[in-house]
Amino acid sequence: MTEQSRVAGAEGLAALGICESLLIALTDLAVISEKGAHDILTDVATTHGEAAVKSQTPEQHRAVVTIIQRIIDGKNGTPR
Repeated sequence: MTEQSRVAGAEGLAALGICESLLIALTDLAVISEKGAHDILTDVATTHGEAAVKSQTPEQHRAVVTIIQRIIDGKNGTPR
């Protein structure tokens, strides 16, 4: 296994973890409401759902929707 294949997707997982933590911190600090955080996540899922219809790589957009839906459902965004 090459180094590149071992870290493939690591950037996305790092970004996901950072964004999840930021949303939690922003709601804990009452900078945004839980509804506001939910609305942000819903907007992202909707945007990627719509992009999947027009994309040459719809599976990537559908994967994003699945991840965001896990977060909305109160689970960790990173599938186990």
